[in-house]
Amino acid sequence: MTLNRSKIAIVGCGFVGSSTAFSLLTQGVCDEIILIDINKEKAYGEVLDLKNSIEYLNRNIKVVVGTYEDCKDVDIVVITASAPMIETKEQNRLSMLESSAKIVKSIVEPIMKSGFDGHFIIISNPVDIMAYYVYKLSGLPKNQVIGTGTSLDSARLKNFIADLVNVDPRSVYAYTMGEHGDSQMVPWSCVTVGGKAFYDVIADNKELLGDVDLDELVHETTRAGWEIFNRKGTTYYGIATSTVGIIKAILNDENKIIPVSTLLEGEYGEEGIFCGVPVILNRTGAADVLEIHMEEDEMEKFKKSANVIRDYISKLNV
Repeated sequence: MTLNRSKIAIVGCGFVGSSTAFSLLTQGVCDEIILIDINKEKAYGEVLDLKNSIEYLNRNIKVVVGTYEDCKDVDIVVITASAPMIETKEQNRLSMLESSAKIVKSIVEPIMKSGFDGHFIIISNPVDIMAYYVYKLSGLPKNQVIGTGTSLDSARLKNFIADLVNVDPRSVYAYTMGEHGDSQMVPWSCVTVGGKAFYDVIADNKELLGDVDLDELVHETTRAGWEIFNRKGTTYYGIATSTVGIIKAILNDENKIIPVSTLLEGEYGEEGIFCGVPVILNRTGAADVLEIHMEEDEMEKFKKSANVIRDYISKLNV
């Protein structure tokens, strides 16, 4: 009898890629981790460092340096490689489009030539456009191509709300939706704390909370990544752990709902774009889109964000 071994390949061994590998290792998520980077010495250094931690973990996971050819039988390929964020007056992930597209194309084409037929998880920014690009380049079914989308933004939003009302963020149910960027929105009518509508939490706790500025909470969520970037030069722990959460939902067939970037084909009235929405994740990948009922003004904000993504997708040569 042959037992199947779960394999994850990570392309890009910068802070995000190495942190993703470390999170996979410490959580014991898979049987083998393959690190791929244009700088093979950097990848080898990361492998050596990661292997030195196995003695004190709960599971012995194989960690190796690999090539695109090694992706032929992996379950999931995580693409972290992209153009670097640049600090400008108008900090915007969309400014990375052209450079990131070239990098992503140079990665996806040789991986598909290897015979790969697993799932892609794309972290590379601008993630919604890059996920769409990988979908087009790979020719894989839409459920097998997933962008991290607003998974991290939603975690940040939940942290802000949890701090405000002094609860565990895992007791907050909230999503940001649309672009992983400045135009993302929050359907506040669907946000709950322990099952209680957030609007009611605010109304019932005026003495404790005062006037809550929901627009400011959205702004803080949108700019949270840049707050980190401006202090330490990049972000990696949050996105790495978000990615591993997506991976676990797929490998463990969890049917877990996570807001990721997936192809919309009529959901929310949108067609032909990758966009951050709540998605049921299981062994098939992005199994189904959860269509929540939004208020009219919320839907207008979602449509506006979707149009931002659509405008940038039109700039790709696909």
